[in-house]
Amino acid sequence: MLQEKEFEILACIESSKAQLTQRQIAKKTGYSIGTVNSTLAKLEESKLLNNSKITPEGLSALEPYRVKRIIFIAAGFGTRLVPITLNTPKPLVRVHGQRIIDSMIDTAIKAEIEEIYIVRGYLKEQFDQLLYKYPGIKFIDNPNYNETNNIGSAIKAKDYFSSAYICEADLIIKNPDLIKKYQYRSNYCGVKCERTDDWCLYSTKGKITGVSVGGYNAYRMVGISYWTEDDGKRLADCIQKVYDMPGGKEKYWDSVPLDVCKKEFNLYIRECSFDDFTEIDTFNELKSLDPSYKV
Repeated sequence: MLQEKEFEILACIESSKAQLTQRQIAKKTGYSIGTVNSTLAKLEESKLLNNSKITPEGLSALEPYRVKRIIFIAAGFGTRLVPITLNTPKPLVRVHGQRIIDSMIDTAIKAEIEEIYIVRGYLKEQFDQLLYKYPGIKFIDNPNYNETNNIGSAIKAKDYFSSAYICEADLIIKNPDLIKKYQYRSNYCGVKCERTDDWCLYSTKGKITGVSVGGYNAYRMVGISYWTEDDGKRLADCIQKVYDMPGGKEKYWDSVPLDVCKKEFNLYIRECSFDDFTEIDTFNELKSLDPSYKV
């Protein structure tokens, strides 16, 4: 098993098309030059690198951390984007001519994630249009999308949670590093905020310790999480257990690992910024972003 800093530096080198300097690696990973220097020496000694280039042994060492699949939760109605969503599911709404979900699928394909699943419900047939551009994607139907909270979509997809991203389908990705080829441990993307009215996460030394709706000095949750093989299996079991509880069908799926069953998981923050993505919650925000909707 790789140490975290070994993993980060090895994955950084693997993802780069050009050979990186130590300073460039330090900038990309956030480690000091000294840490990069000593870790590179160890990786060279272990034959995972050769002259700062990744070896077949290095690729093999990264393979247990390879993301196998990505799941988009896209079954809901998108109430706050009315009137556009009266005829179009929110992930298929176009912004400057491109569907919202396209940037996420494109990023997943660039990260060489082979299995792409979309959980659909509302106006589900419209998602078939994606097959013209992305013939390899697979659909998971949630016919009960209007009878349960989004835990109903999680139930339908739970068999695919291992080594997987679980994502909201309404983010426009600007930074491809939000969806990487490799992940070291289970995590949630979050933006550090002094105050937020959205779902937020609290952490100590990077480990998630709590969740609330609205808060101070917390991480505003971004709709991208990653689950290791073991945590994905554990999450599937917990989702089923909570779904079967009285009132379980009314819960958000994230509340299962972050609250109801939080003792079952060790989850970490993966910090990002508002420059890395755009999230459109309301029709007014859509009009501000794309003036064509003002007509």
